[in-house]
Amino acid sequence: MLSQVAEGVLTHQSQLLENNTVVVQGRSGVLLIDPGITGSEMVCLANDLRELGQPVAAGFATHPDWDHVLWHPELGEAPRYGTARCAAFVGIVRSHADWKARAAEGLPPEIAEDTPLDLYGLITGLPEGATQIPWDGPEVRIIEHPGHAPGHAALFIEERGVLVAGDMLSDVLAPVLDDLTDANDPIEEYLVGLRLLEAVADGVDVVVPGHGSACGADEFRARIELDRAYVLALREGRVPSDPRVGPTAKSGWEWVDPISEERVRRLAERSERGGTPG
Repeated sequence: MLSQVAEGVLTHQSQLLENNTVVVQGRSGVLLIDPGITGSEMVCLANDLRELGQPVAAGFATHPDWDHVLWHPELGEAPRYGTARCAAFVGIVRSHADWKARAAEGLPPEIAEDTPLDLYGLITGLPEGATQIPWDGPEVRIIEHPGHAPGHAALFIEERGVLVAGDMLSDVLAPVLDDLTDANDPIEEYLVGLRLLEAVADGVDVVVPGHGSACGADEFRARIELDRAYVLALREGRVPSDPRVGPTAKSGWEWVDPISEERVRRLAERSERGGTPG
């Protein structure tokens, strides 16, 4: 079911991980951002769009995590974009002969049989440094930033006052850092990402995170501060005190706790062996 969050901007949320798909209405169709995680949900989304008389004109993946790079034939064959780094990352994933089996192993068992993988990661990378999505609709600014995943991007639809935040600024998912290698500084990268999102705060009326509930301008600023406090606690080597983890976590999201504990352990290990400590 589609829900309107601003003029010409609608959302569709998955049941299991509360993934938010964002639909931006244009002149000849819609921009479809992060289209969902199960086949049945994507078919439902396609049917909703048909009822609106709005074909998919373009797609965009905010980052290369599995739950943001899926697609379904019912959504059509529109170009699907991502940042250059996002496309390169999923291209490497698909380059392995057993990529589909590897991807299937990482799926939540509850939805594994209903998650279509054939069109997984077929993303066209926009030119390095691109700042807008090429499509026939309102200007959508790309705010690429480090932090959560390679090539992660938020999208700012300025004339609608909507910020699509990718996997940041969630009310259910605490910050997950991109600490895949010792070559990066995941703490500072995440803080840079938050500063870039904060820079557009004056023009934002609605924020749609990758998971959880949308919020207004006041809550947007509060979520930035909450994410910043969480990341700074990791820098100090302690498990953050945060309403999204521990006994105050939303029911069904208890699995976030061990992620926080694992981040503290891994960051400590990096420091001990001379990696970038953050």
